[in-house]
Amino acid sequence: MTTKSTVAETFLKYRSKLMRAVSAIVGADDIEDIVQEAFIKSYEAELKQEIRYERTYMLKTARNLALNHIAKAENKNKQTVDDMDFLPHELVGYSLEKNVESKERFIHFCRATDTLSADVKRVFLLKKVYGMRQKDIAELVGLSESTVEKHVAKGLMLCSRYLAELAKDNVPAPLSKKDNQDISRS
Repeated sequence: MTTKSTVAETFLKYRSKLMRAVSAIVGADDIEDIVQEAFIKSYEAELKQEIRYERTYMLKTARNLALNHIAKAENKNKQTVDDMDFLPHELVGYSLEKNVESKERFIHFCRATDTLSADVKRVFLLKKVYGMRQKDIAELVGLSESTVEKHVAKGLMLCSRYLAELAKDNVPAPLSKKDNQDISRS
């Protein structure tokens, strides 16, 4: 079941147009993240349904994500000091179940990244875990920015596919003895 993603091809072809559309709405620091998120959302949607006009779908998704980003930023600035007296329940303390669930999700993510080639994994983790800019990653690992972008997109696509398959099977992956020990130590 290896069908080639038309959304991935469309993303690579129209990435610069997506970035221009998003740059008209948000600051330069947020453009790459929003465009990558638009790709992820479009790719996930393609797994569930046929997307007839991929470019239009991705442009609308990117635009909506950018507008949501601005709206969230405005809401954060409008929060009053009185609202800060009450901490959300999640910040007060995690239940044991949420703690274990969070660690299991992290283990699934680690397993998904383990399926990537060494080069793609390195670039993907530098971008998504450490939050480095593509330009900085390119300089660090000695690749072109275009190659870094392709590695990040490939990592997103393969990890999303791995996690989607895991969710589709709806069967939790068995934890190894080492994973169980890691969870119990925390």
